[in-house]
Amino acid sequence: MTEDVVARVLRQWQQVHPGLDTAPMAVIGRLNRCAALLQQATDAPLVREGLTRAEFDILGTLRRTGRELTPGQISRETFASGAAVTKRLRVLEDRGLVARRADERDRRVAHLSLTEEGTGLIDRLIPHQLGYESTLLEGLGEEHRDRLAETLAELLVLLEGRLGGLQP
Repeated sequence: MTEDVVARVLRQWQQVHPGLDTAPMAVIGRLNRCAALLQQATDAPLVREGLTRAEFDILGTLRRTGRELTPGQISRETFASGAAVTKRLRVLEDRGLVARRADERDRRVAHLSLTEEGTGLIDRLIPHQLGYESTLLEGLGEEHRDRLAETLAELLVLLEGRLGGLQP
């Protein structure tokens, strides 16, 4: 089996600090490296549509929830800062993909929804994006992917419990 970059890093740390417990790095280092590589690879189809991953996540959030959301709710759903969401929403509004409606009781509160064009784009793009992502994982096999998804779900629940998860 070919050695991955993290294995080399772990070996180097063992040479510099023998006996150092690098087990956390073996997991977190690989997760970080996989996340970076997947982010690069999975953004390719989105770039062709003129979208960033973050903009795609906002469109997907509005589509999958099926209701209007405030910028704060979108921020919590997408794990992005309020300022970042505001900036991305401005781009999506300018492209005619998202519509903003002021709250009737508090004009400072905005309610956001997909436009017909935004709905059409996400509905057309999501099957292609998922197909592309499936192709990236093909070499693992279905059973292995399922086990990996379960293990990552356990880790996510653990981290959300310790570091803070989604707000209701």
